[in-house]
Amino acid sequence: MLTSLQNTRVKQWIKLKKKREREKSRSFLVEGYHLVEEAIKSAWETKEVIVKEGADLPEWIEGERFTRVSDEVFSAISETETPQGIAAVVEMKVFELCSFHHVLLIDAVQDPGNLGTLIRTADAAGFDGVIIGKGSVDPFNEKVIRATQGSLFHLPLIQGELFEWIASLKQQGLTVFASTLENAEPYHQITFPEKAALIVGNEGAGIQQEMISLADKQVYIPIAGQAESLNVAIAAGILMYQMKI
Repeated sequence: MLTSLQNTRVKQWIKLKKKREREKSRSFLVEGYHLVEEAIKSAWETKEVIVKEGADLPEWIEGERFTRVSDEVFSAISETETPQGIAAVVEMKVFELCSFHHVLLIDAVQDPGNLGTLIRTADAAGFDGVIIGKGSVDPFNEKVIRATQGSLFHLPLIQGELFEWIASLKQQGLTVFASTLENAEPYHQITFPEKAALIVGNEGAGIQQEMISLADKQVYIPIAGQAESLNVAIAAGILMYQMKI
């Protein structure tokens, strides 16, 4: 059992709370029984499992390398108010050559809850992948991971240059839609093709103008009440399900 905060491995786990260290080691932490189980059952590599003293060992952990740690050590790596006592170090998976039928492109979404919900909803809607552009919050931020509820392990998650990806997706035969009010058609009047990509933008500024101009079509959701706008994750959910119908 590891009991010292000065232990080299413990120090490395604590460092994974910082984006710079996650990028350097190409790994990140997940916490809680559900997320750890999702990681282990996925195609992502679970490097090791960390279990607090006294915490129960579930059946699905059999065969996995795990380390028992003291309450003090687990509290140092945990970022939840009521820790369940289990965490895992997961290696970032690289997705390079992907062929998509439906893909979500995210332009500079900065709220962790929004990004996590976007990934979870894309998974639920049956999209093939999510591409996260520059200016967005780190998808391996613990708040983002919690909001995905494990969906980040279910589909390709790519961080890349959206301008390049738009060109690539068009070459793959996808029609690219931008969620914006400018010169846009209401979503319920559009017949979506079998292969399509959806771009959603920053909570305040929306999609970059240059990116909108690269889209094949613009789409919007009419507001029936007095709300000024919809939350980006809610709007994306409506549009993604409409695209898949």
